Amino acid sequence: MDIQKTLEFISDDLTRVEEEFKHNLKSEVQLISTVGEYLLLSGGKRIRPILLLLAARLSGYGGDKHILLASVVEFIHTATLLHDDVVDSAELRRGQESSNSIWGNEASVLIGDFLYSKSFSMAVKCDNIKILRTLSDATTDMAQGMVFELIKTSDMETTEEDYIRVIIDKTAVLIAAACQVGGIIAGVDESKEKALREFGMNIGIAFQLMDDRMDYISNEEAFGKTIGTDLQEGKITLPLINALEECSGAEREYIAGLVESENITDKEFQEALVIINRYGGIEYTLDKAKDYISKAKNSIAIFEDSNEKNALLELADYVIEREC
Repeated sequence: MDIQKTLEFISDDLTRVEEEFKHNLKSEVQLISTVGEYLLLSGGKRIRPILLLLAARLSGYGGDKHILLASVVEFIHTATLLHDDVVDSAELRRGQESSNSIWGNEASVLIGDFLYSKSFSMAVKCDNIKILRTLSDATTDMAQGMVFELIKTSDMETTEEDYIRVIIDKTAVLIAAACQVGGIIAGVDESKEKALREFGMNIGIAFQLMDDRMDYISNEEAFGKTIGTDLQEGKITLPLINALEECSGAEREYIAGLVESENITDKEFQEALVIINRYGGIEYTLDKAKDYISKAKNSIAIFEDSNEKNALLELADYVIEREC
């Protein structure tokens, strides 16, 4: 699917969002601008800004605050990436060296803090307490999700419920907030605001499910980060959870050894993948993602047909069909 072609009609808005990035990354401390630009201007899917822009236009918004707010959600997202890469000791991000690999953990954490703070100073300009509450609740949940994920690291008893809780808090809440904020600035009624939030929440869950699936089956060049890092870092994601519920005692013991290992070889990773495939973990995760996409699509049935609605529906399909 050529998602860029789908979004051509909001290309001017996306260009303005990029300009807003550059404007708000200016700082007297050059390192802040350098690291911020390295991440924010290095590409990325811009899913969160795109969803906010489309939700606002779907809701009939005619002002320009959606540009600023689209920038805000991407600033928040980028801050979490900086912190996440430090926690995970990641070496790659979007196919290039991670910021912490270049500038170190200290700079990455502190500039992540700057981006968090900057995002809220930007959001204040909208003078809307409901928007501030929505975004602050989302960032609080995200921090909570990161801590809960840390607690569950290498925990072989992690359940599917635990896993969904992590991805809701770490990933889906900000995507849900982006969609909801698009409706808030347009002044939609409560039912439409709820529909937009549900759309974003289900898209966010499906997006992370697909990411975790691709960590086992994608190729590193397309994926933009090292394959197999979830297992290496002791992250018990859905493909593995499903296999652990069905596998033999010996297979479970083998996986447990890998989860606790400091260095997993390619051969060991491939053997783990054989076990996951034997019990359908990859297919199970894909099916779950499709279920959430179906829920997302159904949630915006309340809105009349439009270019914006069609784009949101195609974006939902893109989440499943993307390869990186």
